Amino acid sequence: MRRYFKELLLVLYLISHYPYYFERLQAIGLNPALLLFTGVFVLLVLALLLSANIRQGWLRWAWALGFSASALFFDAYTRITADYLTYSAFISMVYSGGFIGEALEQYHSVILGSVARTLLLLFGLGLRPRRNLPGPATLPWAAPLLGIALLTAILFVRAGEGARGLPIMYTALAYLNLFAYESLHDSVGPREPLSLARQGPALARDIVLIIDESVSGNYLDLNTAHGVRSQLNQVQPGASIFNYGYAASIANCSADTNVTLRYGGTRTDYLRINSTLPSIWQYAKQAGLGTVYIDAQRTGGNLQNLMNTAEKRDIDQFIQFDTTPVRDRDMAAVAKLIELLGDGQAQLIVMNKVGVHFPVHDKYPDAFMTYRPALPRGQYADIADTGRRDGFSGQPEDWLLYRNAYKNSLLWNVGEFFNRLFAQADLSQAVLIYTSDHGQDLHERGNPGLNTHCDSDPVEEEGLVPLVVIQGEGLKTLDWQAELAANKDRSSHYNIFPTLLQLLGYDPAAFTPIYGRSLAVPTEDDFSFNTRFNARLGAKPVFKRIDLSQVVTPDGATVVEHMPVGQAD
Repeated sequence: MRRYFKELLLVLYLISHYPYYFERLQAIGLNPALLLFTGVFVLLVLALLLSANIRQGWLRWAWALGFSASALFFDAYTRITADYLTYSAFISMVYSGGFIGEALEQYHSVILGSVARTLLLLFGLGLRPRRNLPGPATLPWAAPLLGIALLTAILFVRAGEGARGLPIMYTALAYLNLFAYESLHDSVGPREPLSLARQGPALARDIVLIIDESVSGNYLDLNTAHGVRSQLNQVQPGASIFNYGYAASIANCSADTNVTLRYGGTRTDYLRINSTLPSIWQYAKQAGLGTVYIDAQRTGGNLQNLMNTAEKRDIDQFIQFDTTPVRDRDMAAVAKLIELLGDGQAQLIVMNKVGVHFPVHDKYPDAFMTYRPALPRGQYADIADTGRRDGFSGQPEDWLLYRNAYKNSLLWNVGEFFNRLFAQADLSQAVLIYTSDHGQDLHERGNPGLNTHCDSDPVEEEGLVPLVVIQGEGLKTLDWQAELAANKDRSSHYNIFPTLLQLLGYDPAAFTPIYGRSLAVPTEDDFSFNTRFNARLGAKPVFKRIDLSQVVTPDGATVVEHMPVGQAD
């Protein structure tokens, strides 16, 4: 038995993923494709067994670590999201690699469970073999290369598809090969110079785009009878508010949405536009406005959402809040916005708020704990994006606590944010567009998984966001009211970039053929969001249409008291 200890560990590891393989066999059924799938599966298992018998210890352990890391990544992703790791989702994870430390905090217990299982694979591959295999001495060290090459070739031919149901330790490594190939070979061309015609000066002194984080359109009072008070559904002195109701996001992942909002990609042409056409900063500077970026999420000058140093050079003021606690950064952001609106300078201002990204345990003061019972507090006060969920197993009672904490966070980071804005800001020369990067799956349907967004097969709420225009009362810009009724609950993020261009004085006849319709005309939007934004190797994007009749809206049963917004620190 000791002679076959390594092989036993590998067999136990493979057996531990039996439901994953069996699900794929059921999906294929009894047809010729089953023979092809079985042949590839057997070849990959044989390559794995040969890898375990590499004589050179350093090389054997190198492969053991590489395969184990790949398997751990795949296993943790599927356990967290209850979904398969597609190539598109893998690319999204790569783009979010800067947040890996926070992800470890967020899914600590889940990842530890995956680590425990992956140890079988690590030691099954890494321990010294007790017997020599017959055959060429070069075969064991060539086997893992051939196995990865085989799967990479299959994925390349099938535009990233074809790994489902195969041994998981190969999948992320093959995806990484495809990504490296695309990075070296794929180019859509250099960025083009500004060429759009303008029809006059900017229509307002200050033009502001506020992009919230993880605010789902069905949780605010803008659209839901029992929604959280946002201050946007009430009359505000000195401001006109135009509520476009539910809107469809660009995608259900932050980076995909944000980069497209800054570059104006369309449903049919977002790759080329995002990669080669000017940014909103360049259009604003051409129109004579200063450019300001307020990033309440990151610190230390770190860039996010696919922003690079070339883009940053077009931003006159790059503002972050390094010393401000996470809970208070949206309040710091609104204070800075109030200051900018009162400085008399013509500016385009884009803001990324902290919003209500998980963890939502501590994103609000105690005085805003209106919805109860909520998640336990005190552990995640200085974590912007992630945090451990000890004791959070995804059961209905856990999600009840989560949803209440989410509502409390909305009350603070949305309701109090706008309460301070309306009370203190000079809006007389300003137009503000408010939305969120994506919605949330808060598991109202009882569906499995711990993730709230970025799923490859999302529920409709992940793409459902608010869309509001705020304008200084008496300011004459676009006729928002003319098409408000027609565009309400029918528009999307794709209408925001054209709206910004029109506010900047660009000619609709020039930009509409490229960027689409603004909110000042019938938007005629598809009302869908992209669930395969990183469509690669000839694959096509996948858009999920939102049917508002199927959207789950929360009730108000968990409210135990309501403190008016503005009475906390």
